Amino acid sequence: MTDISLKERISSAVKDAMRARASERLGTLRLLQAAIKQKEVDERRELSDADITAILEKQVKQRRESVAAYEQAGRTETAAQERAEITVLQEFLPQAASAEEISAAIDAAIAAATAQGVSGAPAMGVIMAELKQKLAGRADMGALSKDVKARL
Repeated sequence: MTDISLKERISSAVKDAMRARASERLGTLRLLQAAIKQKEVDERRELSDADITAILEKQVKQRRESVAAYEQAGRTETAAQERAEITVLQEFLPQAASAEEISAAIDAAIAAATAQGVSGAPAMGVIMAELKQKLAGRADMGALSKDVKARL
């Protein structure tokens, strides 16, 4: 599985969903493929796994926001559909980081920023940049940001 690119894994998942006639799953995967293709066309280059992971993160984030909006509006069926799409998309994201791993990464990033002599508001940017590099695709950056703010 290490030889297979993320794009190839998604493509094979689309074929499997077609064979299984899993229309909801197929729809989500096709939307993902369209987003990847759009980015490739816009940037006129083949996307790396890291680029595709960033697209996946963005898609998951959009759906989480939609779930919150739908639940506020009392549209539970639509919210459930969005949650199902999140589940499909998360299959292609790297394994989520554990709470201990996240906590250790935050501690290390804060220590690094302090060692550089950065404090206050600018420290937030330095810390988040380092965390994004370490935990991209493995942790919710919004939740991380709140955690860092609480610790600063």
